[in-house]
Amino acid sequence: MASPLDSLALAQDLIRCPSVTPIEGGALDHLQTVLESIGFTCHRLTFRDQDTPDVDNLYARIGAAGPNFCFAGHSDVVPVGDTDGWRTAPFAGIISEGRLYGRGAVDMKSAIAAFTAAAAGYLATRDGQISGSISLLITGDEEGPAINGTVKVLDWLAKKGEVIDACIVGEPTNPKELGDMIKIGRRGSLTGRLTVNGTQGHSAYPHLADNPLSRLLRMLAPLANETLDQGSDHFPATTVAVTSIDTGNDATNVIPAKANAVFNIRFNDQHSAASLEADLRRGFDAVGGDYDLQVSCSGESFLTAPGPLSKLVSEAVTAVTGKQPELSTTGGTSDARFIQKYCQVVEFGLVGQTMHKVNEHVAVDDIQALTEIYQTVLERYFESA
Repeated sequence: MASPLDSLALAQDLIRCPSVTPIEGGALDHLQTVLESIGFTCHRLTFRDQDTPDVDNLYARIGAAGPNFCFAGHSDVVPVGDTDGWRTAPFAGIISEGRLYGRGAVDMKSAIAAFTAAAAGYLATRDGQISGSISLLITGDEEGPAINGTVKVLDWLAKKGEVIDACIVGEPTNPKELGDMIKIGRRGSLTGRLTVNGTQGHSAYPHLADNPLSRLLRMLAPLANETLDQGSDHFPATTVAVTSIDTGNDATNVIPAKANAVFNIRFNDQHSAASLEADLRRGFDAVGGDYDLQVSCSGESFLTAPGPLSKLVSEAVTAVTGKQPELSTTGGTSDARFIQKYCQVVEFGLVGQTMHKVNEHVAVDDIQALTEIYQTVLERYFESA
């Protein structure tokens, strides 16, 4: 099952490209060179939108027939943070004590390297001939606004009439050990920005003012429970976190004219962004007074119900690691929220304990094992296609 590509060396090369969102940093350039060397046709896609940075993306495919199995991910990374806290230079891609260090080692350049090497390994066993297609969809916008990345690549593919039949997103999904968990969906995310308007006044004469904080606290009280339900068959409970309360008031003897709060709701399939907004407004209306609520939803909840794709990936994980992965919808969100509108999608990648942290790192052995898992998926997928 050995691949002609070294996934560890490729991961190091990619980490050495400082591709902090939205900067391409050479990561897609290098990946394109590697993919073209093993027969992929590559398309570089730059998208732009008002008030957002231009973003470079890559779609690569080998084969013209269906089914088309896609690996998806992102080459962009978050900022390095405190550079003095790193044991190695953040973009050096240094191996130390069996671990590869660097920004993006976990999230998610090593996974990109693993599925690229897996594709090369699978193609090598077939002399480059496959009964279908393999594709890679790599965005440079996952850690940013996610406006000029995956969602626009998918739209570009749809306009070309190109179909993806199944997809693995290589996000880090495992809590502790490789093989722990496959994501088959994600909760939705709604952010609310609440402004309560009142009348400024002297704190010694509250009857002459209208304190917006009093009403704001009553409005937020139901959200302080932190959960809105008990979860569902495949989802954990809907959670709420109030992340900011502010009046911009430094005086201790002045009742402010307005008070602001920000909160985030991670919701399961018992809710939608529209139903949550309606519930919020009913509750706020019951408190009364002058207020303004602005809501934004970065993605609704979604689920790829347990079935052929999750079974295929689970069996590949077990074959390599000996573990039976949990099928989960926990955690934040990912670009799978866009892909699920086009095809069946699951997420499986590395252990996520150090993602976005100083000294982000991954076990070298896990990169090789992940490569084997991805190649096993390809072998079994096309055997049954």
